[in-house]
Amino acid sequence: MKLRPMLDLDGELIRNLDIDNLPTSHGSHDIFNETVIDSFGQSENENNSLDNLSNDQKLQNRIPKLRDIKDVAERELLFKQKIEQCCRIHDFRNNPFGDDEFRAAKKVTLIELEDIMLEDPDLILPFECFFDEIFRLFSANIFRSLPPNSNQNVPEFDPEEDEPPLEPSWPHLQLVYNLLIRFLDSLKFDDNRAKTYINNKFVLKLLNLFESEDPRERDYLKTILHRIYGRFPGLRSYIRCQINNVFFSFIYESEYHNGISDLLEILGSIINGFVLPLKEEHKTFLLKVLMPLHKARTLSAYHAQLAYCIVQFIEKDQTLTKPVVNSLLRYWPKVHSTKEVMFLNEIEEILEIIEPSEFQKVMVVIFRQLSRCIRSNQFQVAERALYLWNNEYILSLINDNVQTILPIVFPALHIDPNTYWNKTIRGLIYNALKLSTEMNQRLFHDLVQQHSAQKKLEADSREDKDRQWRRIQEMAIENARANSG
Repeated sequence: MKLRPMLDLDGELIRNLDIDNLPTSHGSHDIFNETVIDSFGQSENENNSLDNLSNDQKLQNRIPKLRDIKDVAERELLFKQKIEQCCRIHDFRNNPFGDDEFRAAKKVTLIELEDIMLEDPDLILPFECFFDEIFRLFSANIFRSLPPNSNQNVPEFDPEEDEPPLEPSWPHLQLVYNLLIRFLDSLKFDDNRAKTYINNKFVLKLLNLFESEDPRERDYLKTILHRIYGRFPGLRSYIRCQINNVFFSFIYESEYHNGISDLLEILGSIINGFVLPLKEEHKTFLLKVLMPLHKARTLSAYHAQLAYCIVQFIEKDQTLTKPVVNSLLRYWPKVHSTKEVMFLNEIEEILEIIEPSEFQKVMVVIFRQLSRCIRSNQFQVAERALYLWNNEYILSLINDNVQTILPIVFPALHIDPNTYWNKTIRGLIYNALKLSTEMNQRLFHDLVQQHSAQKKLEADSREDKDRQWRRIQEMAIENARANSG
């Protein structure tokens, strides 16, 4: 028996590999095992020449290759045995260093299958057992129970900054995902045969895996689901429906899901492909499913993708602007400055693609909200709202409707600069006032006069109230003295 140390495909040292007893499938006639054993009958010179190869290459040279088997029946049998090897699941989580030789052989076999699907799929596609066997491999490795979310009850968990838990079995799982993608992309791919296997049940299992905490796995799932959506038109409605269900569960039940941003990214591509005019079901999806996602406390994890989807809808149908804006204002945060800044970002994205006719329908409610933001005690909110005056297109919209907009925002802008301690805010307010003056100097002057008159009335009213209170106090003191005497 020969024991040789080797490295796995990631360059990590595997404990001594028993190359005379590589893992094989069970059976009385085992071509896989026989070919491995035969490959060890090498001369001393041949063994010496192998010393110059990497350990990975040595293992690959010892495992029989499908390309080397000329007889179709024997090649099909070897293919089945390789699938059997790849269906063996190794416990990386609880036993990270066990079955090293089996794990290494599985890696090499998965790489070989991926290479064949990429370069020479006709080598295995004609096998009668091909679809049964390849989907058995996919199901055995990909579809599994996920561990409980480790960060579900951690309110401060930030996926952008905190390190997510990674899948221990990724060295094998990644190769299986690569094989599935090669399978879907194959030019020789038979869609009709695959429909038996890639069905509603298969899609639902894929969607369930978006709960994985490992972002690497979710990236692969995005690619695979997008491929399926494009290749199988009959599954498109079902995929959208099941994504809806995931969102509903997230909004109204769990409020935690690892894959919301990834699913929204897929939807962004799907929405981009919607034909015009938009179907009513798509509009309902926007208002009843996407917009309520703004309520979640974990909005920061997926807001960029959500905003992209919403902007895509408005670009396709401008009449959706008003219901979207009204819905956005309904969910506007009251005491969460970070979320409020995100909402302001989204408002700017909407304003940048809005048509002037649609802008007039929403300008009053939008600039009332912007006025409240400018007055905010949170300088980040005030700053973000004032930055809208730096956007050339938004300025053109304001200029065309200055008679309506300026009276709304003027009270928020025309204040004592000393009331803001932040120098940046003072500069932005000055800039907004300057631009407003240039748009309509006469209107600006009238508003200044009205504002001054209003301030004087308020001051006079306040002074009158103070005078009355002082008189009441004096009367109370006089009554107290009279009663005491």
